[in-house]
Amino acid sequence: MIRYALLALCLASPALAQDQDDLVQADFLSGWQLPNGHYMAALDLRLAPDWKTYWRAPGEAGIPPTFDWAGSTNLKSVQFHWPKPQVIALNGMKSIGYLNELILPVEVVAQDPTQPVTLALAMDLGICHDICMPAHLTFAAALQGAGEKDSKIAAALADMPQQAKGATCKIEPITDGLRLQGDLKLPALGPEETVVFETNDPQVWVAEAQTSRQGAVLSATTDLVLPSGAPFTLDRSDVTITVLAEGKAVEYNGCAAP
Repeated sequence: MIRYALLALCLASPALAQDQDDLVQADFLSGWQLPNGHYMAALDLRLAPDWKTYWRAPGEAGIPPTFDWAGSTNLKSVQFHWPKPQVIALNGMKSIGYLNELILPVEVVAQDPTQPVTLALAMDLGICHDICMPAHLTFAAALQGAGEKDSKIAAALADMPQQAKGATCKIEPITDGLRLQGDLKLPALGPEETVVFETNDPQVWVAEAQTSRQGAVLSATTDLVLPSGAPFTLDRSDVTITVLAEGKAVEYNGCAAP
């Protein structure tokens, strides 16, 4: 409900009187071809000073970006490589995103590797300062040949969360879904650690996690709810857990039964 309220605020905001082009500029960086034949490209979003946009899991106070590749040709799949975000406080609420600029690497896979890929992307996102507004961006590009390595894309790839192992998850049903507790073997990243849980089902609503620490073990608990409002089956291998603190990020892909 908070996310929908924030979206309503965006739509009613006086920021709509401002030109979107004054607040966000965007380019597509064509990048280069990888040894496996995939292309490593990126979206380059530059925001007005002190404006922000959101991560893939933006928190209860954020608006997740959406991507529509309809109209692309010879496109088999895309994979985003998100650089580590930061936790941002706005009007007493926490959100997760990026200030001023986001270079978002995109790994593009061709249906037929012998032919060029023509990309047509429509992206909807929220951008915020003291107030918020929705933005709509379009990109078009043709990818073929070896290309050239791009320092901006390389820097964003190097800024991704550190991958880690050693997470366990306890799952129990609750009235309207599941309660998930993750225990992570992880030395403290900083005095304030934020834990974000994700599943591979976009319909699952994930509550803000509550955390506690005992030595080198960080514990976090969240509730997962589907629109049906009933318990459901969760595959632990589909759970992603990210820990954010003071410019650091650690990511666990999957968790084991305790």
